[in-house]
Amino acid sequence: MLQIGDCTLGAFPLLLAPMEDVSDPPFRAVCKENGADLMYTEFISSEGLIREAAKSVKKLEIYDYERPIGIQIFGDVIEVMREAAAIAERAAPTLLDINYGCPVKNVACKGAGAGILLDLPKMQAMAGEIVKQVSIPVTVKMRLGWDHQSIKILEVVQRLQDVGVQAVTIHGRTRQQMYKGEADWSYIAAVKAHPSIHIPIFGNGDIDSPAKAVAYKNQYGVDGIMIGRASIGYPWIFREIKHYHATGELLPPPTLEERIETVKKHLAHAIQWKGERLGILEMRRHYTNYFRGLHGIKNYRLNLVEALSYTAVCDILEEIMHVQQQESNVSVHVYG
Repeated sequence: MLQIGDCTLGAFPLLLAPMEDVSDPPFRAVCKENGADLMYTEFISSEGLIREAAKSVKKLEIYDYERPIGIQIFGDVIEVMREAAAIAERAAPTLLDINYGCPVKNVACKGAGAGILLDLPKMQAMAGEIVKQVSIPVTVKMRLGWDHQSIKILEVVQRLQDVGVQAVTIHGRTRQQMYKGEADWSYIAAVKAHPSIHIPIFGNGDIDSPAKAVAYKNQYGVDGIMIGRASIGYPWIFREIKHYHATGELLPPPTLEERIETVKKHLAHAIQWKGERLGILEMRRHYTNYFRGLHGIKNYRLNLVEALSYTAVCDILEEIMHVQQQESNVSVHVYG
């Protein structure tokens, strides 16, 4: 069993990545139901928290059924990050995560996210001050470096470990790469295998199937894997990886009925969290991902986006189910 402070995880934990405009409570609810072991909030601006910005404060909301869960914060000013860490701790997360990985220009180019990897003494000092500020475990999610010429990933993890960070997730790309090319897990493996490193090391980047997850675990020796983009519209990836890891067998993909029921649950959580109007508006970005590859879904996509009530969305979903079942019956009749 893996331990981070008082948080006990399984032997091969699967983590849900902190993703802006994605990993909010409604999305986390369906990922938890499908086997995510440890989840993180969307990244939260430290400046927004100390100024009590409504959007930032809203992201602090977590629920008991999500535990264990981490709140992730980002920023470039050490004292502001300390204050934000104290505010985040009052929301009672399982742990606090520092974002040293965001590659987006308006974050990284201001010295936050992956940008702080250009200043390792400041990076270490910030993490150390946050560790001293809070009583819960502090973890870090980071990239390999700013670019390939500046990769010092082992030194970075050693510095973080030295100041009390209790686990690190490494995305196998540099900031310069953004999300292009393949993630290089050889650097992650080298950190995990180094005799000076004794904290858990999680790998992140390009895990999009159960077979790949288990192969990377075996090849690179990581303590667990963080899943990001592959979970968007497909929360079932967590249960599929767990099943494959335990049995070596692939689960069948979710049925259309399962997809529709999960969409309904996701939407219901969104409405409960933000009210019907905002919940429906924010759910619109997910429909394409949930039904990717489904024959004829383009005919309903506009209707789903234009629906203004939970009942209207459910009616469209039921129509999708009915039409698909009819087509399936016709296919069986003709070719069976």
